[in-house]
Amino acid sequence: MILTGPEIAREHGRKRLVLEPFDAAKVQPNSYNLTLGPTLVRYTSEVLDARRPNPFEEVPIPDDGFVLEPDRIYLGSSVEVLGSKHFVPIIRARSGAARLGLFVHVTADLIDIGSVGQSTFQLHAVERVRVYAGDQLAQVTFWRPQGEITLYDGKYQGSRGPRPSQIHLDPVSAGR
Repeated sequence: MILTGPEIAREHGRKRLVLEPFDAAKVQPNSYNLTLGPTLVRYTSEVLDARRPNPFEEVPIPDDGFVLEPDRIYLGSSVEVLGSKHFVPIIRARSGAARLGLFVHVTADLIDIGSVGQSTFQLHAVERVRVYAGDQLAQVTFWRPQGEITLYDGKYQGSRGPRPSQIHLDPVSAGR
């Protein structure tokens, strides 16, 4: 079951979900708008490797914006620290960003229950799109879980700023 916007605000007030800094103007009917932080990460290798750390560079977003190029993945982050031990956050693009051909949270939209930190956005533009620090590109919804809860305690816990992939730290399956 999804929380409505007013319920998101109530649960924030009860400290059952984290949205910091909280701005009541960002509460929507079923979500809360998230703001793009001041830094992007882009990988510098032509081929990315799931079994090794991938080289990357951090790029500050200039005041006049940064143009995202098609066929690249950029990592940004929410300004807001978010999460919950009681609800499952799911992040998606806001419809206005999607209508520009901008994918904001490409495939990893589910945030594990118990994870708290700034969320890394996986930004992919279909066409060239200029973005600015402070743009409200994403939205988070909160869902009630059913069943026994195991809280997240993984490698991205407490993230600040855009975090490159850490998949190379995962155990390798026996069949690979």
